[in-house]
Amino acid sequence: MKVVVGASSFAANSEKAIRLLWEKGIEVVKNPYGRKLTVEETIAHLQGADGLLAGLETLDEEVLSKAPDLKAIARIGIGMDNVDQEAAKRHGIKVSNTPDAPTAAVAEMALAALLTIGHEIIPCDRDVHNHIWKKRIGFSLIGLNVLFVGYGRIGRRFADHLRALGSNISVYDPYQPQVSEPDLGEALAKADVVTLHASGKDEILTPETFSRMKEGVVILNCARGALVNEDALYENLKSGKVSHYWGDVFWQEPYEGRLLACENAILTPHISTYNSLCRESMETEAVRNLLEDLGLGEK
Repeated sequence: MKVVVGASSFAANSEKAIRLLWEKGIEVVKNPYGRKLTVEETIAHLQGADGLLAGLETLDEEVLSKAPDLKAIARIGIGMDNVDQEAAKRHGIKVSNTPDAPTAAVAEMALAALLTIGHEIIPCDRDVHNHIWKKRIGFSLIGLNVLFVGYGRIGRRFADHLRALGSNISVYDPYQPQVSEPDLGEALAKADVVTLHASGKDEILTPETFSRMKEGVVILNCARGALVNEDALYENLKSGKVSHYWGDVFWQEPYEGRLLACENAILTPHISTYNSLCRESMETEAVRNLLEDLGLGEK
């Protein structure tokens, strides 16, 4: 049996997950490029494969229709936007993901980003390296009004961290009306920080919704680039309406867009899950899912 890997960093830090496959006598072929695969590369990679450990490569009808041996896809991560699940169903391909393993790591990263912004760590570091001794005044997390747009596993974990540090939490999530503010615009108007944890590809922060925000608002995005209108974000960063933005997800990756010109934008290369514990947990969970779906083991 053959399993191929789409994720570019699989087993880079730990062999625990790949050893589960080797112990079953499975041939494992890693991503040979060390980056996200193109459609053509994915099709070629999938030839003769029974299973796929998927990263962010496109897995649509075109790709899946050209992978006749494929029986199971195990996504290493939460998001499933790159997988056409209806197409997979039509081709008899089982699909799984790893919703639990990334929770702690992504929540930690979001907290780190907010603390970095609040304490002016990056500009202070830049000053000292440039022989400038300047003491900047930031903001405290105590009493900060933080709006969560989307409130799944990661959002709830991040909110727990902030509550422990004294922040005030509000939520906008139409799928959880019992905890959600009824109107996004009104919720935005009260928020010092807006942190995005929604799924899907629909734009949430539009030019109109930016107009509803406070002056000097901070925006955090570790969910989806497409949730934010890039041009509106750029204009609001330049004007100072948005004082700081942290983005770990982008409209296109690798990112080469307008935000590179904004010093008040902290941009990280989709690394919120990139700590050793999280990667090992995600990879191991994905392999166990794959083995189960291939009829070779238990989750």
